[in-house]
Amino acid sequence: MAEKKDTRIILGRISSVFGIKGWVKLVSHSQPRENIFSYPIWLVKKDGKWLELSIEQGRPQGKTLVAKLKGVDTREQAETWVGATIAITRSMMPEPADNGYYWTDLIGLSVITKEGETLGSIKSLMETGSNDVMVVKSASDGAEHLVPWIDEQVVQKVELDKGRIVVDWDINY
Repeated sequence: MAEKKDTRIILGRISSVFGIKGWVKLVSHSQPRENIFSYPIWLVKKDGKWLELSIEQGRPQGKTLVAKLKGVDTREQAETWVGATIAITRSMMPEPADNGYYWTDLIGLSVITKEGETLGSIKSLMETGSNDVMVVKSASDGAEHLVPWIDEQVVQKVELDKGRIVVDWDINY
């Protein structure tokens, strides 16, 4: 199993070309979306292989984002990257502030109730608008439970060192 620092974090993808000088349009999953430009080197999946690619420039362009890739100087070269997934490794991300964490750090953690009952482990997290939600896969039957991420009210403790999150939640929800 790969260590967390080697885990690939998907930032977005190259959606199309932009102009004739090797620029590409991007779809960014970063929040805010311009944060994709915070990483000067991307891991880009092309033809089933992960390759390192440097960005020379990046900027918002209307409602989209565009980037100039190092060594990609023509529209034809840029077209070869369309559809490619953009990622970084966890080790490329800055360390979070004290007691902070990224969502990727939470994937796989056990979720237990404050009474000590195991709900399962975090499969993923999602934004819903009002609050984030943990998708917890049950250890006993494989069912998925949606647990709202509400600090102090539902999420009591995040214990990365113990590999768990303690929640105030009924195991039967």
